[in-house]
Amino acid sequence: MRMLTCLSAVALVGLTTAGYAQQAAAPQDQPFAAGQPLGTVVDGTPVPMSENVKVYGAIVSAESCVYDETRDLILAVNRGVNQNEVPNDGFVSLINHDGSVHTSRWIGVNRNGLVLNQPFGSDVADGKLYVADRDGGTAEDDPSISVLRMFDLETGAPAGEIVVDASTGFNDIEVADDGTIYASQTGSGNPPDPTTFRLFKVTPEGEASVLVEGAPLNRPNGVGIDGDGNIVVVNIGDAAILTFSPDGELLNTEQAAQAGNDGLVIMPDGTKYISSVLQGGVTKLVPGGTAELIATGIPSAASMCYDAGANQLVIPMNNNNALAFVPLDE
Repeated sequence: MRMLTCLSAVALVGLTTAGYAQQAAAPQDQPFAAGQPLGTVVDGTPVPMSENVKVYGAIVSAESCVYDETRDLILAVNRGVNQNEVPNDGFVSLINHDGSVHTSRWIGVNRNGLVLNQPFGSDVADGKLYVADRDGGTAEDDPSISVLRMFDLETGAPAGEIVVDASTGFNDIEVADDGTIYASQTGSGNPPDPTTFRLFKVTPEGEASVLVEGAPLNRPNGVGIDGDGNIVVVNIGDAAILTFSPDGELLNTEQAAQAGNDGLVIMPDGTKYISSVLQGGVTKLVPGGTAELIATGIPSAASMCYDAGANQLVIPMNNNNALAFVPLDE
């Protein structure tokens, strides 16, 4: 069954005959290739899908998304099958504003030179897609290690990686204008061990350090950067919205309308939108205002993004294998 599913996905992206030959060859011996928009191949000639056809899907356990301004498309980052079942199964889809599929597997149509195991948070900066990925975790005796992987935003090709041995797994990331990466580690243990609740800082040169550890972090998840260059973090463990300076000093604490938060979007005017992965609501919080629920009942509302091309929030729904869309007021 799994082989049939994979073949169907390949057919959807409209590979040429040469593309099929690449799939059969050893991946390490073949050049990287990005997937193409939906279409077919007729007598060796690619035929794009006509504009009066809409296809929905192409989402498999998506944890995050990000808006690509150059393409005016949504990049949905899919974890695929769990790392302990099938390593290197993550991929990135290109999605239209209405949720229909543009390219089912832009990154991941083949694995030639590609490693993308179990991607979580993502961001776009300086012509690159940044993804919080992980190595290891294939078995109980194989520890998980955080890896920040970069991809060229134009071609989709791998563009470098940073291994952070000190972290067992980043959840969300945000990239500052100077290339510094801020990453949350939600933590581990049952009950959760507060010493594993961490906010990391990774320099453009790849030097990683713990910026904040323990309280007030409480299973930290979504990360953003506000208009003043401060780092904002939301917790799964409570309703806190925490603002830290780039040096790790706690500057402000706000409260979302629900606890159990995952996604965070910060608008240019300072308005924050927060999605609760545990309770399913989306909080709107204007500067100096009161938290307001603008959407409810979204299952597993994960690390959302702002789709500037359609003025809407896009919310991956984890194992529901779908995206939710919340239009914003003009």
